Amino acid sequence: MSYQQERYIAELAVQRATLLTQKVFNEKAKGTVSKDDKSPVTIGDFGAQALIIQAIRKNFPNDEIVAEEEASSLREDKALSAEIWRLVQDIKLVDTESDNLLGGPLPSEEAMLDIIDQGKSAGGAKGRIWALDPIDGTKGFLRGGQYAVCLGLIEDGDVKVGAIGCPNLPVNDAETMSAGIGAEQTSGTGKGVLFSAIQGVGSISRPLTNGALAESKSISMRPVPDIAQAVFCEGVEAGHSAQDDNAAVAKLLGITSPSVRLDSQAKYCSIARGAGDIYLRLPVKKDYQEKIWDHAAGDLIVREAGGQVTDIYGQRLDFSKGRTLAANKGVVAAPKALQDQVIGAVKTVLKL
Repeated sequence: MSYQQERYIAELAVQRATLLTQKVFNEKAKGTVSKDDKSPVTIGDFGAQALIIQAIRKNFPNDEIVAEEEASSLREDKALSAEIWRLVQDIKLVDTESDNLLGGPLPSEEAMLDIIDQGKSAGGAKGRIWALDPIDGTKGFLRGGQYAVCLGLIEDGDVKVGAIGCPNLPVNDAETMSAGIGAEQTSGTGKGVLFSAIQGVGSISRPLTNGALAESKSISMRPVPDIAQAVFCEGVEAGHSAQDDNAAVAKLLGITSPSVRLDSQAKYCSIARGAGDIYLRLPVKKDYQEKIWDHAAGDLIVREAGGQVTDIYGQRLDFSKGRTLAANKGVVAAPKALQDQVIGAVKTVLKL
């Protein structure tokens, strides 16, 4: 299979959902509820999930979906549900042909809630499973920083297609990540990138638009002759990645510039296009399991751009174990030529 149609639908669906998230982001109308893990969930999360699952159901009705959100809280909060319903109805691509390809308007608010609830697949090693994070980096979204809309197709445990919309990253692939990239972002001219990859075909980026897909260009990780000059990035939230350990790894590698902190799979996208070089997500808790929707699309985009993505032991991420990366601990992403060196430093710091 070529997976060109899967990528095309994924890109269009992510692009349309990103329009919805930008509308919420710019209006600051971020109504939140609380999930069991107390992370904030926004209007944008639910609305984006509804639009993307609708597109998958229209084009690939037999595929399974593993998505982050479920609609029980919305069924109890009629006002929030109604607000999301109004927003979903308003979001359309100006290119009518592209918009129709993603499915027409949902017939009712109840139908929207049912669509949101179709992301409950258990995942696993067999079949075609879409991993969806409608807003990855919810806290970054709420604080006005980086966030991403992420969608990956996993077939028989292997990631085949990835698409990620990063509304607040600069369109210019050559722009190196700066310390301020993780906060105080505004959507506007020169911002908004859609990244995608197909296994074995490579990674591309294109500007986000409100219509048909813009022209794409190939992206790749940059060569790093001296690892001490590498730019490394990590999450903003200390609860997601052991920042002291990350700093110790960087020091051991001779990297003196401070880490760039930003939320979401925008980190994967940034290193894939050479705006940075190394992404560390070292474990904070022994029993924590990463969610597949937080890594599937980014993992493929980095690997197809010439990088490697492994856990702290140097093992490839295993997406066949269900809704989590149960077989892996932490994440290390770097150019192929540097990966063994980075893993060696990680093992030394973590005393593995």
